Amino acid sequence: MPELPEVETVRDGLARHVLGRTVTDVAVHRDYSVRRHVEGPLDFAGRLAGRRLDAAVRRGKFLWLLLDDEDAALMAHLGMSGQLLVRSAQDLRDEVRHPHLRVRLALDDGSALDFVDQRTFGHLSVPDLVPTPDGAPGGLGSGRAVVPAPVTHIARDLLDPSLDRPALVEAVRARRTGIKRALLDQALVSGIGNIYADEGLWRARLHYARPTDTLRRAEVERALDGAQEVMTAALAQGGTSFDALYVNVNGASGYFDRSLAVYGQAGRPCPRCGAAVRRDEFMNRSSYTCPVCQPRPRRARW
Repeated sequence: MPELPEVETVRDGLARHVLGRTVTDVAVHRDYSVRRHVEGPLDFAGRLAGRRLDAAVRRGKFLWLLLDDEDAALMAHLGMSGQLLVRSAQDLRDEVRHPHLRVRLALDDGSALDFVDQRTFGHLSVPDLVPTPDGAPGGLGSGRAVVPAPVTHIARDLLDPSLDRPALVEAVRARRTGIKRALLDQALVSGIGNIYADEGLWRARLHYARPTDTLRRAEVERALDGAQEVMTAALAQGGTSFDALYVNVNGASGYFDRSLAVYGQAGRPCPRCGAAVRRDEFMNRSSYTCPVCQPRPRRARW
């Protein structure tokens, strides 16, 4: 699943390549890819045609393009394999249609924005915009204090300038759960997935099962700092790509997977102490830790 750095890489690319362009035509090649637009594919296309793309905004793993009508946005959730790819006019003249092309937005300069999705878990929609509960900008990329209606329950992320960090620290300490579960709770802090939770906790020297109500403020800060640092480092390299599915708007993959300390490194030496990295089952997935740097607590919460 793409996490915050991968989605931010896409948002940045959209901000550089499609803003100011007007949608001239919309072709929905697979209705399922607009399933969250409850009014259907024809309404989806009708709400976009003739609209200018004014801002590319992200909160956590959610991404949207503000439209010039100011009441709605084109929202994208990439799912497991969704890609937003910018096609130049030359690309369109030379292309053979991508086998997983689901939606194409033709733009007024002859280019196109394609939604490609191999596994079909992603989706596009044009939801209404609603005010943010705290009156601050909706997310990175726009100063407008609005978010798409389906995003209202999503918390701010660690790279959001409007995040209330002290309040987040107290909210984490008030939970009765394990620290990794807290980091993965998108209603508490958004954008952190399995990879960056494991890498951030390794940096913080905290075990994923450490109960949040036993953590000191400084320890919560370390966990948040670790996650923020590793996501910032991944963002500088275009995100974490394990295959061709996680790409930016030009189709280039990120390479942060070469810098991972523990995630996916079971049995390999910890870069800090040399102990063999451990893999545990966690929420139908995996958690990776160093048994020396991140000792398991006596009282643990999964």
